[in-house]
Amino acid sequence: MSHRQVMQSLTGLLMGMFVSILAGTVVASSLPIIVSDLGGSQTSYTWVVTATLLATTISTPIWGKLADLGNRKLLLQLSLAIFVVASAIAGFSQDTNMLITMRVFQGLGGGGMAALSQVVMADIISPRERGKYMGLFGAIMAVGTVAGPLIGGFITDTINWRWNFFVALPVAVIAILLIQRTLHLPAVPKRKVKIDYFGIVLLSTGVSLLLIWVSMAGTNFDWVSPTSAWMVGGSVLALIAFVIVEIRAEEPLINLDLFKNATFTLAVIASLSVGVTMFGTSVFLSQYMIMARGASATNAGLMTLPMMAGVLVFSTVAGALISRTGKWKMYVVAGSIMQTAGMFLLGTIRYDTNFVLVSTFMFLLGAGVGMVMQNMVLVVQNAVPQKELGVASSAVAFFRSLGGTAGVAALGAVLALKIPEMLAARKDEIGAAIAALGEGGKEVAAAMSSGTMPAMGALPESIRQIIESVYGDAVAHIFAIAAPLGLITILAVIFLPNLPLSKMTRTERSEVEEKAGGIVIDANDLDAAPSPSDASLGIKAEPRPEANDDDLEPTQRH
Repeated sequence: MSHRQVMQSLTGLLMGMFVSILAGTVVASSLPIIVSDLGGSQTSYTWVVTATLLATTISTPIWGKLADLGNRKLLLQLSLAIFVVASAIAGFSQDTNMLITMRVFQGLGGGGMAALSQVVMADIISPRERGKYMGLFGAIMAVGTVAGPLIGGFITDTINWRWNFFVALPVAVIAILLIQRTLHLPAVPKRKVKIDYFGIVLLSTGVSLLLIWVSMAGTNFDWVSPTSAWMVGGSVLALIAFVIVEIRAEEPLINLDLFKNATFTLAVIASLSVGVTMFGTSVFLSQYMIMARGASATNAGLMTLPMMAGVLVFSTVAGALISRTGKWKMYVVAGSIMQTAGMFLLGTIRYDTNFVLVSTFMFLLGAGVGMVMQNMVLVVQNAVPQKELGVASSAVAFFRSLGGTAGVAALGAVLALKIPEMLAARKDEIGAAIAALGEGGKEVAAAMSSGTMPAMGALPESIRQIIESVYGDAVAHIFAIAAPLGLITILAVIFLPNLPLSKMTRTERSEVEEKAGGIVIDANDLDAAPSPSDASLGIKAEPRPEANDDDLEPTQRH
């Protein structure tokens, strides 16, 4: 396909991705205000985010498996429809419980968009050319992530936060229609479909129990308690049962044989830590801007622009260079180092740190994430059998979401413990400030002891400065905790096998692999590919030596 044909096919997909990202991030800058307005606590704040990530994590491999079995175009439209309808209903939330429920359904749709967009790209674009389009997806992600908080902040400050959930509806309808009109995919061969229902239930149970335990332990019950024991034990048993079921299933949700592939295994490890970095920072940076620097919802969106600019610029440039040169590893390694350095530096900030420094740290972090995140999917798609491409692509997205969900839940739990601890350490200072307010201090004291997130704009200056200091130090603390995970990313990408990128699309590679009986990176590798009979015997064929004309009979020379 020509570049023009590819762009026509991707128009609706890119718009759908933009809508799903926009609907997910539009509340980012105003979430502290939304939770405060609905009477929620710090735990509620964390769960509004975690609910979406949890549903995305669980549903991603399911969507990926369905993509290998059925109509990917219809699945795309269905996932987008689920996402935007849930967003619209969320706009009518009366409390945090209703909001969290609708965020679960947003996550179900978002998991489909995350998994299916990568699979669809592989259908029509070769890995060698996919780099620049991966960069385009990274750019769309960055623009949506930037535009969301800005639009959401503006709407919250000028109209009402509820309109944040309605803003994406018209664009979503257009995206669904464009996907129908412009996206043309090769037909999937019809075969009997067997859904791994036991695998779905066991994976959902195991992951959900573990993440709920991480987010609630230490606040709702002790870390070492009977409740912790049954939640962790139940999670472990469910995940062990999941592995057993997947080994025996005819159509496993996650093909465990993929972990024999070094590229897949290392990419999964890297994606787990990238997920913590990507989701954790985006969630808690907005909270830092509002709660620690006194920003409005609109300004909080503007203040996170440096991080998104890093993602936008470096994902686009790195993608273009990968497509031009065919070399990807040096960009991924450099990105992992930049990401880790950015996280360590953000762990040093305070509420009054020079904002130029904070912006530099955010840009460095964004640049690293932009160079690593999308390219993990690219290298996996290039290294696995094409019949497993949907499962493999969604598995990388699954583990990235799992890392992000666990990261947000765990870091949110630490934050929920750290803030009261730091406030208790400064109770004399807070008491003196409240006493100085006279009669007005009673209302402030009641608001401070309610357990809900404070509305920073309503606090007196003397109290607000203390709260800002506490939140600034607490958010930096959780960044410092997450930073060492970046070292895992660096090690994982360093040891990734440096395979050349194929110049064939998924359909072309599938046909060649079927004939060759093994993974073929490109047509030039056909001589090295094992024949079906050799593959069935476990024999690895070696490349045929080039013939020398001097060794041939005259009639054989050309």
